[in-house]
Amino acid sequence: MYLKYFGLTEAPFSIAPDPRYLYMSKRHREALAHLLYGVKGGGGFVLLTGEVGAGKTTVCRCLLEQIPDSCDIAYIFNPKLTVEELLSTLCLEFGIDIPPGTTSIKVFIDCINRYLLDAHARGRHSVLIIDEAQNLTVDVLEQMRLLTNLETNTRKLLQIILLGQPELATMLEQPELRQLAQRIVARYHLGPLNKVEVAAYLRHRLDVSGVAAGTRQLFPGSLIAQIYRLTGGVPRLLNVLCDRALLGAFVQGKERVDRATLKRAASEVFPLSSARRHGRIKLLVAGGLLAVAALLVTPLLLPKDHPPAIPDAAKPATKPAAKPAAKLSASVQAIPAVLAWPAEEQRTESQQLAFGALFKAWGMEYQGPDSCQPAVRSGLNCHSAKGNLRDVRQLDRPVVMTMHGIDRKEPVFFATLFKLDKENATFAVGSKTTTVAITALIDQWSGLYTVLWRKPSEARAFIRNGERGPAVLWLSRQLAAYEGAAASSDPDPVFDAAMIRRLKHFQMSQDLEPDGAFGPKTLMRLASVGDRAAPRLSVTGGR
Repeated sequence: MYLKYFGLTEAPFSIAPDPRYLYMSKRHREALAHLLYGVKGGGGFVLLTGEVGAGKTTVCRCLLEQIPDSCDIAYIFNPKLTVEELLSTLCLEFGIDIPPGTTSIKVFIDCINRYLLDAHARGRHSVLIIDEAQNLTVDVLEQMRLLTNLETNTRKLLQIILLGQPELATMLEQPELRQLAQRIVARYHLGPLNKVEVAAYLRHRLDVSGVAAGTRQLFPGSLIAQIYRLTGGVPRLLNVLCDRALLGAFVQGKERVDRATLKRAASEVFPLSSARRHGRIKLLVAGGLLAVAALLVTPLLLPKDHPPAIPDAAKPATKPAAKPAAKLSASVQAIPAVLAWPAEEQRTESQQLAFGALFKAWGMEYQGPDSCQPAVRSGLNCHSAKGNLRDVRQLDRPVVMTMHGIDRKEPVFFATLFKLDKENATFAVGSKTTTVAITALIDQWSGLYTVLWRKPSEARAFIRNGERGPAVLWLSRQLAAYEGAAASSDPDPVFDAAMIRRLKHFQMSQDLEPDGAFGPKTLMRLASVGDRAAPRLSVTGGR
């Protein structure tokens, strides 16, 4: 709202981790140096900790722009996963082919080991970056340590970088994690900015956001001490406060932020102080006690022969005369409430039958447990993950689901979902087609699914800022198609800040993390734009 008013080309205090806005304080330079050392080192763990909002993720994004061409990166930013889920995500990030429906840790590890050995033979360096690593469980951390056991005589084949809050360092002091702690080759704690750095930080972000900003003192020097006190020098809090302060100055028609505007902005974006919060809680508790007392005392004040009057609205409604139950239509009666495996078929064949139905939906023949390979040769990819119904709706592709038996007393089985509307879901179960109420899907689904998707040869999982080429041209065309706009006539577009913003808007519209990065979900959603030949859940397909 205030960009044109202050002569800015873009929002200077966005909380998105844009590397262009990273102010390289001495601490941030040291943090980046530690990460670069880890990437170029001989394996093991690198640990970067810092308080919430200190800039760890932004430093990491800056690191990604300086990654050597010989590095392959897997970036996991939501590690609240089980061991199996994290290994599956690692395979997806590196593009490692795994057998459909795999849940075995051994199978995941074998596939990862083969990939790392092959990458090393090709002169590639594999790096795993885990953000918010304080959310990892001890079991998952121990599994990560075991992954680093694969090594040659000169180096380990997997480098792991852990980014997390200070409690991550405390976790690693636990006796059961001492072996992992001994493998940390570099560690750094990123602290907040000091008062002098706060002033430089504000100038830097305003300079990046527009030429006119550098010539105007939107935050007078007399306010820096107050800004520092309010935020403690934490970059994210600085962004939130300064963004609201500029908005307040704009609304009031002021040319710069003054002390009153800053104070009001702080009251709007920061929580109540502990004293004010404590006082408000006391008032709420006192009010609650008075209300309870009134309820207890009121009946005692009424005459004994006059029971409390009941308002008309609270009186039970007179029940109408019972009518004969209407007969349900045949179509409603035909929709069962559970998805059952056909009694006459062998449950052990459920996986083969389910994947047969999935491949048939794509016009292909399923040829056994390893037949994702012909799918890949045909320009398709297999994606196995754990998700929710919203994920499946967004993908809008037939999926193989791992389903619990009725009342979870029976073994799990595989079924292929190939049609989904607001109320019902249609599956291929065994050799039969069954439509059930959507509640059956929600109640019985384990969350595990496998989907096929078409990945164009030019699509890539990582594009650097400022890069050109076929991958950027493909991205530009897919975004234009999604936006309903004509494709740019530029035959050699650049992956710049404008295209990153468009990518983030696309991610937000798809309920994805708006990080401007190319995770598997983002690639799948982009690839589905305009792919009219692919089978969809929202129309009849598959069988």
